Order: sequence, then C-alpha cells, then structure tokens
Amino acid sequence: MKAPGSSSKDPRSTCGSVDHRLHRRQFLEGVVLGGAASVCSFSGLFSVPAFAEKVKKQQKRCILLWLCGAPSQFETWDPKPGKPSAGPFGSIKTKIPGIHFSELMPKCATINDKFSIIRSMKTSQSEHFQAIDLLNRGDEPRPPFVRPTLGSVIGEQLAEAESPIPNFVLLDPCPEGNEYKRFKAGNWGGWLGAGQNPVRVGGEYKIENVIRPEALSEVDHSEREALRKFLSRKFENERKSKAAGAHNAEFERVKGLMSCASLFDLARLPKKDRERYGLGTFAQHSLLARHLVENGAPFVMVSNGMPWDCHVFNHEIHQMLVPELDQVLYHLVNDLEERGMLDNTLVIAMGEFGRTPWLNAARGRDHYPTAWSMMMAGCGIKRGQVYGATDELGFHVSKDQVDQRRLFATIFTALGIDPHAEYDLGDLPTFHRVEKKAKPIKEILS
Repeated sequence: MKAPGSSSKDPRSTCGSVDHRLHRRQFLEGVVLGGAASVCSFSGLFSVPAFAEKVKKQQKRCILLWLCGAPSQFETWDPKPGKPSAGPFGSIKTKIPGIHFSELMPKCATINDKFSIIRSMKTSQSEHFQAIDLLNRGDEPRPPFVRPTLGSVIGEQLAEAESPIPNFVLLDPCPEGNEYKRFKAGNWGGWLGAGQNPVRVGGEYKIENVIRPEALSEVDHSEREALRKFLSRKFENERKSKAAGAHNAEFERVKGLMSCASLFDLARLPKKDRERYGLGTFAQHSLLARHLVENGAPFVMVSNGMPWDCHVFNHEIHQMLVPELDQVLYHLVNDLEERGMLDNTLVIAMGEFGRTPWLNAARGRDHYPTAWSMMMAGCGIKRGQVYGATDELGFHVSKDQVDQRRLFATIFTALGIDPHAEYDLGDLPTFHRVEKKAKPIKEILS
C-alpha cells in the first residue's frame, strides 16, 4: 500500500483526493442531522452543532509530551527499591496490584488503570542528537533521504479538510537545548515536504501580524489575496513548479493560522485550569496542547529545551521535574476522559533514551538506551498495562524488548494509520512508514 499524498490505494483517500478524509458514515450521519443544511461542503456539515460535536469527539488526535534530555526510568516508571541502582527515592503502590512507580509520581499512581507503561525500550543511539532524531523519525538516517518526523506523518494523516488549525503544532518555549536546538533547526517534514513542518509557538515564538491594518479594507484585502492566488496557481500549473506549489500551500496555511491565532493565547485559558496544571512553562504548554486538540489540532508536541539531561545532580533535577510531569499527566488524562476525548486522543510521554543504573562522579546519571521506559494513554491503547520488564538492577531488558520501529508501529496502529504503508516517492528508493514490517505491540493495543 502506498503512503498518502499520492496513491489512490490508501484507504484514507476518497473520491480520488486525500483532502476528503471524513468517514463516509459520519458524512451520511451529517446528512441526516443537517436536514436542509448544505451537505455539499464540509463547512455546511460542521455548521450542524450535533454533527460538529460528534466529529470533534471522534476525530483522532495525538499529544506528544517530549521529555527532551531523557528522564530516568528509576525516578519515574521503573523504580528498583532497595537496589544499588535505586537512588534515594522510594517506590509506591499504584492502582494496579503489584505495580510500583517512583514515590515522585503519587498522582499518576492513582490513575495508572487509565494508561499503559512500556518498561522494555531498547534503542541504538546513545548520543542526544542521534537519539532525538531516531525517536522522532522512527528509523536510522539514510542520507541523502530525510524521513519525516512522527508529528509530520501523524499530522498529515489526521488532518481535516478545510481546518484552519495547523496539522503539526510544536509548543516549545525554550529556544536552547544544545543538541535539541540543532535538531529543531533541521528538516522535520522530510520527504513529505515543507507543508508538514511544525508551526512553532511558545516563548519568543508567537503568532504575530494577524490583525489586518486599518488602512486596508476587507474588500481590498480579499481582492489582493484572490489575485495573488490566481497568479500563483497559474504559474504553478504552467511551470509544473513544486516550489511554487509549496509556496502556495504555505500561504494557505498562514491564512488559516491567522484565523485561529487566539487559540494559541495562554492568557485566554481559564485561570483555574492554569493553576491546576501548575504555573511552570512545561505545565502551561501541556494545558495549551489539551486546548488545541479540543479545537481540532491533529498533532501537538510539547517540549521545553533539554531539562532532563541529568549528568549532574540527578536526584535534585528529578525532584524538581518529576512532580510537574506527574501533575500534568494526571490532569491531562483525566481532563480528556471527562470531555469524552481520551478514547480518541493518544497521549505519549517519552524522551530519547533512559539513564544509567549507576551514578557518575557528579552524582548524575548518564545516557542509557539499553533499557528504559515510556508511557502511552488513550486512543487505541489498553488501560492499566505494563509491557516488558528489566532485570532486578535495571541493567538490561529481561522481557519483551521494544525498539523504535515497534514503538512507531504501535503508535500508528493505535491511531488507525497503516504502519507498513509504502511512501510513493517516484523513482526514489522504497520507504515505508515503519520499515522491516516491524510488528506493533498487540498486548497494549485495545
């Protein structure tokens, strides 16, 4: 099967166009609900409140909490109480009998019957840049080809026709982060094209110049846009220019973004919600992610530099960061469930690898891709599962090893995306969303 963007064989394509991604059953339900409303356009359908609310709840979304720098599994999901690798923090019982989390995660311990943990991640890259690239793209580099990131693929696949909200939003208020900063400057969309790059918001990255100047009337503004669009399309069609096509696509994206800029304003969110999540930067932008998926964003990634890079004072760093993550996950999972959205919104929390079972001379934990943990909840994921295990010291995976390919296959499958679809890249080599037909983890898929 060809991946979307070019093949009529993709099951998400209808009527010969990848833009028509509304399920036929939902379309017919919209006809019934709409009565005399126009059913010849998506705007007509979405003007019907009952249909719009149903689609809002059923449309699949994804939130990735990117814990860049890599948190320690020992201080989060896989504590080893009483062992030399444990550190100073104890473990606590959770809602699932026999499963313990670090004592730094008391809130998540009360709701782990609503999400799943993978304790058996083993990946190949031990340096930040390479590991960040691997865990965002799902496979090793193959120059000169650039594989699209997870957010680019999911955003492109879950995008709704005529939605003004970007397919892929990166909430990243911190411009720094050493290796992560370098990664962010690269090509996120890969062979899917610039149109699948993220829109970056947060900190100094703001959506600006969205108000039409008073000196420019609405009529003049519309006529200018119509003329620009006509001439640009004419050039694109006559010259068969992919560059012009990408340029036109960006204009449309910016136009849509301007219309929904207020959704990105943290100050507009309810004060009680901001206080519940916590006033830290990561917490506030995680709340904003919830707000964006509620309003139709297909994929939102939340990050904040590389605060989890704990080569020095591991325990102190985790004592500061883990409680915030604990609170964010607790409220995010509960909020989505209360809004009827958890079954259709996939929440992922992970970094690029784990941390060593030993401390270095600076009382820090170093890079450790050999055995680490991550969390997933919501759309397509069973509740209350712990998959895989490490040995008693946490040195090695002792059961059900998972690499980045199996992880990506699981994520795509949970979202209803064919993990093994082939990208249609013309005369270029063959690539798939997940290579080598890696199997998803069926034990945590609902």
